Amino acid sequence: MEIRNVRSSDYNVISPLINEWWDGRKMSDMLPKLFFVHFNNTSFIAEKDGEIVGFLIGFLSQSDTDVAYIHFVGVNPEYRKNQIGKQLYNEFFNVVKKNNRNVVHAVTSPVNKVSIAYHTKMGFHIDKGDKEVDGVSVFSDYDGKNQDRVLFVKRIV
Repeated sequence: MEIRNVRSSDYNVISPLINEWWDGRKMSDMLPKLFFVHFNNTSFIAEKDGEIVGFLIGFLSQSDTDVAYIHFVGVNPEYRKNQIGKQLYNEFFNVVKKNNRNVVHAVTSPVNKVSIAYHTKMGFHIDKGDKEVDGVSVFSDYDGKNQDRVLFVKRIV
């Protein structure tokens, strides 16, 4: 398997896969092409035999010079449990360190139990929100009305 930087042309391959990889959930609108054009130095593709099997879209905060943000991560369901996500995260963490950032943020929906478990396993902690949903601290209306979110933070050393 090879990990490489995202190219703008990868959008055309990944965009149709997103809803499929998320079991039909409509997620592709959350990842417009601009991420593939403007954040390719901090975003990565995992390929096996020329096929895209995973990706991580991340960036360095323009507002907080200590923070980086992971916006979207996906791994082909047929390749999960092969540590592809871990390799993508570690590649991003290396970029974070090289750019003298110490904090990585990520966000997910409280219904995404797999993401919550994965981020916790990867060493992220959950920020204290203003309410709990199914025992998980969330921020109410974070992404708009009735769009509660779980916020993750990880310190990079």
